[in-house]
Formats: sequence, C-alpha cells, structure tokens
Amino acid sequence: MPRVEFASLPDHARVWIFAAARQLTPDEREALLAAVNVFLDGWAAHGQPLTCGRDLRHDRFLLVAADERAAGVSGCSIDALTRQLRDLERRFETALLDNGPVHFRDGDGVERASRAEFGARADAGKVTQDTIVFDNTVPTLGDVREGRWETAARHSWHGRAFFGAAPRL
Repeated sequence: MPRVEFASLPDHARVWIFAAARQLTPDEREALLAAVNVFLDGWAAHGQPLTCGRDLRHDRFLLVAADERAAGVSGCSIDALTRQLRDLERRFETALLDNGPVHFRDGDGVERASRAEFGARADAGKVTQDTIVFDNTVPTLGDVREGRWETAARHSWHGRAFFGAAPRL
C-alpha cells in the first residue's frame, strides 16, 4: 500500500520534517507536493512499498511519514528520500535538508535563524522559554499531533540548548 492521506497514518508512524529556508510561493508549494507525491508513490524498502504520506505546513515545513509496521524503512529508502529532496532543493533554490537553523514563531509568522543568532536573541531576551519553536527532531507522527513539534522552547531541546532548562516532556 503506497501513498495514503497523511491524516490516515497512525500515531506510531515515523516522521521526517524538512524545513525550507524560506516560505514557498503557491506555485512552488504545488510543484513541491506534486514531485513528492510522485516519489512517494514509488517509495519502497527492499522491494516492499511503503505506506506513507506527506503534508506541508506553514508554507515551509514538509512532513513525510511512514507506517513502519507495514514495511520498515531502510537506510537505502531514506537515502532515496534524501536524494529526492536534494533535487528539489536545486529546483526551488532553497535549502530543505539543513538541520542547523532554528525555526520559531515571531508574531504570526515563522522565522528562521542560525543557532548563534537564536542564542543571541535568547541572551537579549528577544526569545524566551515560552517562544514557540519547531522541533523538527520529533520521531513520530503522534509527537506532531500531540503538540511536541510546535511547542514552547522549554518543552524541547531548545530549552536545554539556549536557556539551560531541561525539557519537560
């Protein structure tokens, strides 16, 4: 069973979150999702089709999830996804695989800053432990649904890294 509606995937589904370096335009969003759909329609691990889906949030975050109970995702299949995203980075001239920057809410929008810049903002009190951050390291779709992806910095690794606070999970 290949690609399914993202919402139909179970909470235990493994998730990968990729953040574009900038907000995508409507045309880019449509083209990105179409290209990802084509890839996911054929995504397999050791010849077994993967039950998977995708979502795009805040015009910037691509979420890809796979139900590993149906077929486990292999290193080769993850490499194939990474190659696809590298191609899309070139096509849209924006980073998708750079895990270094911090993404956070600033007012109604999503901002992106290097870790050094975010740290300087923390030191200046411009971001706090209550600032909403995007923890793109969450491992499951359930984590996303339960609010551990888009959460106050104090509840993620950001709290420990920038404020010296252990995350409360």
